[in-house]
Amino acid sequence: MCRVLAYIGPDIPVESLLLEPENSLIHQSLDPQLHRQLQLAGWGFGVWSDHLLKPEKPFLYHRPMAAFHDNNAQGIIPSLRGSTLLAHVRAADYDSLTVLADENCHPFSVNETPWIIAHNGALPNWRMLQRDLLQHCEDRFLQQMQGTTDTEFLYVLLLSLLRGDSDEDVQKGFESLLKVILHAMKKLDLIEVTQLKIALVAPNRIIGVNYGSGHKGETDPKGDWQELRKSESDTDDHALSMLLEPMYLLIGKNFEDHAKSYKVDSCPVAEATSAIFASEPLTEDQSEWLNIEFGEIVALERKGGKISMTVSKLNL
Repeated sequence: MCRVLAYIGPDIPVESLLLEPENSLIHQSLDPQLHRQLQLAGWGFGVWSDHLLKPEKPFLYHRPMAAFHDNNAQGIIPSLRGSTLLAHVRAADYDSLTVLADENCHPFSVNETPWIIAHNGALPNWRMLQRDLLQHCEDRFLQQMQGTTDTEFLYVLLLSLLRGDSDEDVQKGFESLLKVILHAMKKLDLIEVTQLKIALVAPNRIIGVNYGSGHKGETDPKGDWQELRKSESDTDDHALSMLLEPMYLLIGKNFEDHAKSYKVDSCPVAEATSAIFASEPLTEDQSEWLNIEFGEIVALERKGGKISMTVSKLNL
């Protein structure tokens, strides 16, 4: 199970997001709380800041090794600040098809778009599905693919389907993404559970989606994910629990005042100055976190120092 963390808010030291909290993303890769699986296949982050020499572009860092064993992190991260961040630790099956390389570590970034992406999920049989899906991909994005992961291909496919960068355009792009995937799965008789828990991030913006399809290609699978999680690993019910589990959102103010923690001061959304979108709650008080349920998309933006938030159901 991969892990995702996205942040928008005041320009703060990146170590306060990735190193210092007890339940930081790096610590999760060694001592996971919600999902008892180590993430050893690499990690990375992208960050924007006015303090960078090229503030319009993300500073990208990738390392194809366990985050907790990355001896460069302690040297690089304390020198960085950021107002927008997307970080990811990668889980992957350990077989001959898994390639541990910088090019396969999230987040992914290409030219001609403000968006970078990280994914917590999987597109099964994606190499074979390309027989039908490549017709939807634009050459300008395909030519920039460097790695061998389903996420990078999903990124190229999504960017090719976008007709603009507004919240409405991005939502329609995600809706089209699943529709063309399901069409290809049915056409090629390759239907499997498809888990798409994605963070799409640009300066001062986070789009988070939690959707996919069930064992029969249904876009509205039913079940209590917590009850289903009690099933043995590698069962259909366990796979369904992973699909239906929420993503998590924390909004508030004064994040920078809570040292070595992901805590914020609670406040109405209209007064919030920071937002974190994550694959699991990162504070002891989980009631502080909002659930982004299966089938939902959240659009977050920071303007004038304040956060706006819209949560919508995807039209699938």
